[in-house]
Amino acid sequence: MQSATVKSGFCVLVGRPSAGKSSLLNALTGRKVSIVSPLPQTTRNSIRGIVTDPRGQIVFLDTPGLHERDEKINLRMRDVVAAGVGDADVVVYMLDCSRAPGSEERAVAQRVVSAAKPTVVVLSKLDAPQADADRARAFLSEHGLTSQAAVETRELHTIDRAQPQHDRLGLTAVLDRIFELLPQGPPLYPEEYYTDQDPRFRIAEVVRGAVIDRTREELPHAIFVEVLEITETAKALRARAQILVERESQKGIVVGRKGSGIRAIRESAERTLGEIFERRVGVNLQVKVRPKWRRDDAILSRVIG
Repeated sequence: MQSATVKSGFCVLVGRPSAGKSSLLNALTGRKVSIVSPLPQTTRNSIRGIVTDPRGQIVFLDTPGLHERDEKINLRMRDVVAAGVGDADVVVYMLDCSRAPGSEERAVAQRVVSAAKPTVVVLSKLDAPQADADRARAFLSEHGLTSQAAVETRELHTIDRAQPQHDRLGLTAVLDRIFELLPQGPPLYPEEYYTDQDPRFRIAEVVRGAVIDRTREELPHAIFVEVLEITETAKALRARAQILVERESQKGIVVGRKGSGIRAIRESAERTLGEIFERRVGVNLQVKVRPKWRRDDAILSRVIG
C-alpha cells in the first residue's frame, strides 16, 4: 500500500435472503469466501472477506438474509445481522430488483435506516428478465434512502478483480463508494489475506455447500456440518466431519443410492478445498440423525455466530 493516507474499516452486507450478498462478497474478493446458492438463507454466520488495494482495506461481513419467521434458528440469525450492523463503519444494503418489495424488504430497509450508518445501496440482479429498477428506486424513496447513491450491479460470479468485467458488472463503483465512506486508519490484516476464516470453519462451510448443491430443495436448512478432526502437513490436509440431519429419510437423501450421494459430496468438497488450501485434501464424512437439532441451543451456538 503506497498511499500516504489510507482507510480501513468494517463493511456489513445486509439484505433479504438470496439478494446476492454472498455473490457480491465473492466477486469483490475474487475468491470463494461465502457459499452461493439460489436457495434462501444459505448464509448462517457473519462471513469475513477482505479487500486490500492502495486506498486501504475493507473487511466485509456477509450476514444471513433477514427472515420474518420466528423459528429459533431465524432469531439467532437476526442477532448475527444486528451485531454486524452495530460493528460496521459502512452498511451495504443489497436490494434485489427482480423481486417486488414486501414485508421482509421493508424490515431490512427500516433496520438500515435506524442504524444511521454511512450506507451504500446496491441494486442487484438488474439483468434478470423480471427486474424493475424503477420499482426499486420508488421503494428506496419511500424509506428515505434516496440520498444514498445507488450502485447498479449485474450477474455476479467469483471473478478476478483485475479483469475488465469488474467495471462492467458495477463492482468498481461499489468499492469506490465504500472507500469514500470509510474512516482513515491502518490495515487490520496483512495485505495477502482475503478472509480470516479458520480452516475448521472453511471446511465445514464447503462441505455444507456441497450438500446443498446436491440436495437442492429437499433439505437445505436441515443440515449442520461439524468438523471433528483436522490433520495437515505441507503437502496434504485431511479432515473428519459429520453431517447432521433431522430425520432418517433426510439421511437417505444425503447418502444416496449405494452411497452415490455422499461420494459426490465428498469429491466436490475435496476439489474446492484443494483450490482453497492449495494442497491435496481428503475428507471423511459421516451422516448422523439428530432430531430437532435446530431447536438445540448448544448446537445453534456452534452453527451460528
